[in-house]
Amino acid sequence: MSRIPLLLLAFALAFAVFFMGPAFLGSEFGPYPLMTWGDAFDLLTPLVLIPLYWFVLSPYQGRPPRVSVTLAFMILAGLWVEGQGMHLAANSIGHQLEGQAGSAVYQLTGFYDEVLSHYLWHAGVLGMAVVWVAGHWENRTALANRDWMIVTVAGVIHGFLLFTILVEGQTAPMIVPFAALMTAFLLVWGRARLRHQPVLAFLLISFVVALVFTAGWGLYWGGLPEFSDVGII
Repeated sequence: MSRIPLLLLAFALAFAVFFMGPAFLGSEFGPYPLMTWGDAFDLLTPLVLIPLYWFVLSPYQGRPPRVSVTLAFMILAGLWVEGQGMHLAANSIGHQLEGQAGSAVYQLTGFYDEVLSHYLWHAGVLGMAVVWVAGHWENRTALANRDWMIVTVAGVIHGFLLFTILVEGQTAPMIVPFAALMTAFLLVWGRARLRHQPVLAFLLISFVVALVFTAGWGLYWGGLPEFSDVGII
């Protein structure tokens, strides 16, 4: 079995755990009660996911990624971590500002938490997809049927998570056009490569799944309300 499908599955599962987990860990963090267990857990997010991004990108047959791809990865990793860290801090502080709606500190914290951090973080997520495409464009991998099953499962999981972050993060104006363009690009220019490049296939499945769920959610609700706004979380 190729290592790439397993890495993609590990990445998709970790992405789900670290993006969704903090929302369900709202109890006080014992050693420092102003934090929640979700805050403490979220400290691990970049420490797990950024290495997984690199492992998926890293060498085939001992060849490292091109310098340009590596540089892009480093810049986007910085953007990703900047957005995630900003969101973690602002969201945690925001929990302590109940009753101060309308104050300058409440508005600024809300902007960092709900707008700027989401767009920086999710731009990093999308940028990493571009880096993966660039890094794997010339690679070829022989895969068995079970490998493709793993890639498909991983792609569906990740696509659903992309849908959840664009809805709850309200970054659909950025993610939906990007997903549509990447889907078109992979189908038109990358179609002949998909059978031999699991990373490209994973991304295509992910973006198609995200678009399908987003379309269904939008049609059902007549827009893209957050899950918290409709009482799901």
